[in-house]
Amino acid sequence: MSLLSILIKGGWVMLPIFISSIIAVAIIIERYIVLKKASINVPSFLIKIRNFLKRKDVKGAIEYCMEEKSPMSNIVKKGLKKYRFGHQRVMEAIDAAGKQEISRLEKGLTVLATVAGVAPLLGFLGTVTGMISAFMRIQDLQGSASPSDLAGGIWEALLTTAFGLIVGIVALTFYNYFVARVNKLVVEMELISNDVVDVLEETGKAEVYDDNVEMEL
Repeated sequence: MSLLSILIKGGWVMLPIFISSIIAVAIIIERYIVLKKASINVPSFLIKIRNFLKRKDVKGAIEYCMEEKSPMSNIVKKGLKKYRFGHQRVMEAIDAAGKQEISRLEKGLTVLATVAGVAPLLGFLGTVTGMISAFMRIQDLQGSASPSDLAGGIWEALLTTAFGLIVGIVALTFYNYFVARVNKLVVEMELISNDVVDVLEETGKAEVYDDNVEMEL
């Protein structure tokens, strides 16, 4: 039995379920690629950024971030571009960039969650309409309906429920997976951002200390 014949057997409710499945698959593939590219080697990235900043090579750190092309490097890059305006501006830039990157990482997840909730409900709707169709058939035949007469309504009821649950389960599984991945990336963003700010503050304090020592001498 082909997919088209199954969709026809399932009735009109199968159409929105099928459309929901296409939307879910598109979002799953797109988000998987985006989140995979967003992952970086955090310890290695931090070590290189620290080395640049301890040498006071802010330009080099910015260029390195531009080569990395990840949410973490974008946050650090935007913060370092405000370095000449003081640490407060750096922190504000990092905070604003962090919110933008999180929003990009979460793009499409709301739609995926909606599909996970709506698809099973559409399946249950198909169950109800299928059973209504079966009982209407019984009434039309004045109670003398055979199993074959009821098969159409039962097909609709069973198929829509099964397909709705399948789409909902898959969408919900990937939604939870992506939310966990985004949360992990957010934690890494906070770790890197805090570390960069700490290094900048330490460097600034060291400069003040050196100036005071020179004045005393």
